[in-house]
Amino acid sequence: MSFKGKVVLITGASSGIGAATAIEFAKNGANVAIVGRNVEKLNKVAENCSKYSKPLVIKADVGDEEECKKMVASVIKTFGKLDVLVNNAGIMRNATILEGNFLEMYDETMKVNVRAHLNVTSLAAPYLVKTKGNIVNISSVAGSMAPIMKGITPYCVSKAALNHFTRCAAVELASEGIRVNTVSPGPVITDIMENAGLTNVKLENYADFLPLKRVSQSVEIADMILFLASDKAVGVTGAEFFVDNGYMIKN
Repeated sequence: MSFKGKVVLITGASSGIGAATAIEFAKNGANVAIVGRNVEKLNKVAENCSKYSKPLVIKADVGDEEECKKMVASVIKTFGKLDVLVNNAGIMRNATILEGNFLEMYDETMKVNVRAHLNVTSLAAPYLVKTKGNIVNISSVAGSMAPIMKGITPYCVSKAALNHFTRCAAVELASEGIRVNTVSPGPVITDIMENAGLTNVKLENYADFLPLKRVSQSVEIADMILFLASDKAVGVTGAEFFVDNGYMIKN
């Protein structure tokens, strides 16, 4: 799956799935633009990518419209084109329906997990039309099932919305030669729970509840993203691929 000469933009690339995806694309010859809010973490990812190709590091909050405009403009100015967009940035905010901050947490979650991806997709689409490129949205099994713990309803709703946006965008952009797909991971060892303040939730403990008796590492999700972005998936659009160690078939 060579991406030599291809330009890939990855949001939420400072850690976890985004970081692993950036490194794998770089390994396979791509020019990578990595986006995140934490410059220190981004620079560490950039170091790993630089073993293969020097990435473009962009500090930006995808929830900010103006910063998104500058982000896409920077990619085009630097590389002259865009072939692949990976909408990976995401947050989890814990709130229950009976708590007074439920709507606040919902709005914050939707702003990053849905609205930002709609915005970045809209900004990037004209350039993807020129390259007949593609988009991979990173969702979650949480978008297709009832929550297993209290407090993650905003996150679940946001991922369900992203799943349907993938289908809508796939239909709209197919005539322009752009493919749009979703990757929905199950439990993956990342810092998402820590960032959400759920330090008591250890994702590795889910292994015993999964048919394959394991949880995934970020690079496994990256491998699926690269497949969908490659010419090997030329006939795949509007699809959702689960990398969940059997989570969905059991739940």
